[in-house]
Amino acid sequence: MGTKPPEPEKAAITAACERFLAEVLRPRFLPAIRPTSFNYPVAIMGKWHGNKYRFLQRFRSDDPDALEPEFDAPFARLEYIARDCFDVSWHRHTGEWFCLYRSVSLTEALRLIESDGHLHPV
Repeated sequence: MGTKPPEPEKAAITAACERFLAEVLRPRFLPAIRPTSFNYPVAIMGKWHGNKYRFLQRFRSDDPDALEPEFDAPFARLEYIARDCFDVSWHRHTGEWFCLYRSVSLTEALRLIESDGHLHPV
């Protein structure tokens, strides 16, 4: 499962990621919710899974035959390696994670998510 960050560091990472979500990702990739006849994005958020912080996009379907009215689709992940050291991965359409960048700082990891199109939400 990997090394988990100590609680104070985890709180600082979470706060930085929440700021990044609020100031960069949501304004750029989800400035407004626009319902369609297909699945459409309604939120961009993040959450921890073990030693990994995953960035997710929540989708909604208004189709009465949809299996689930809402579902989450991950698009990028920060894997905690050590203090201020992360691997950055992209979530492939196959459901697998592919590491694009190794051993980068949190600041660099967030910059990469902002600039590398592979790491953007759909």
